[in-house]
Amino acid sequence: MPRYMSSSKSRIRVEQSAKRVRAYLGGQVVADTVRPTLVWESPYYPTYYIPLEDVRAELVPDGPGRRSPSRGDATAFTVKADGAQAPGAALRYEQSPIEELRDLVRLDWDAMDAWFEEDEQVFVHPRDPHHRIDVLASSRHVRIEVDGVTVAESGSPHLLFETGLPVRYYLPKTHVRMDLLEPSDTVTGCPYKGEAEYWSVRTGGQVHEDLVWSYRNPLPESQKIAGLVCFYDEKVDVFVDGVRQERPKTKF
Repeated sequence: MPRYMSSSKSRIRVEQSAKRVRAYLGGQVVADTVRPTLVWESPYYPTYYIPLEDVRAELVPDGPGRRSPSRGDATAFTVKADGAQAPGAALRYEQSPIEELRDLVRLDWDAMDAWFEEDEQVFVHPRDPHHRIDVLASSRHVRIEVDGVTVAESGSPHLLFETGLPVRYYLPKTHVRMDLLEPSDTVTGCPYKGEAEYWSVRTGGQVHEDLVWSYRNPLPESQKIAGLVCFYDEKVDVFVDGVRQERPKTKF
């Protein structure tokens, strides 16, 4: 069961995980535990905290780390492993008001070379055990407009329902005005869907940057959206069965 910890300035959630978690640096295992703790430092996704005894790397003190209103004062450490090192990549909250964190080490996700949950590599951030994705084939009629121009229209979309986000409409490329799309250099990652490539949309002489994305090789749980195209509902006009949808308000 998750526990919620509150302070006058913030509120975080702490939950024990049963997964085996490993972190690598310089080709070496720097942490290997079957007792990781998930800490939601922000509402969007958790961070792994590792028991000190399950950290194999040398931790060299760097001095005070950043202070958290909820977790307290931290000490920063350089992580050293067989010649590789990551300065300031480990934090300890030994005097934290949250007792569960006092004997744990927070390893910076991006400072490590790779993370594994069991024997599967995980990208971007830890998976949230309360986060779910459902991809369903649909016969709804979906039309996408940008500045009054229809750029996509389909009677066979796939609808992606993801915890905490609005429904996303994934459409076949053959139902999209690909002649209005310009490839972008933008690439993003998702631990549930994989790596996405982007396009901008040109209409009326104006370029709307990174409105469209697609997962060429999605992760297994999202295979149904492979090669399909999706638009930011927050930035385009979406009509479902002839009804214009209200633009959702999200962090995007």
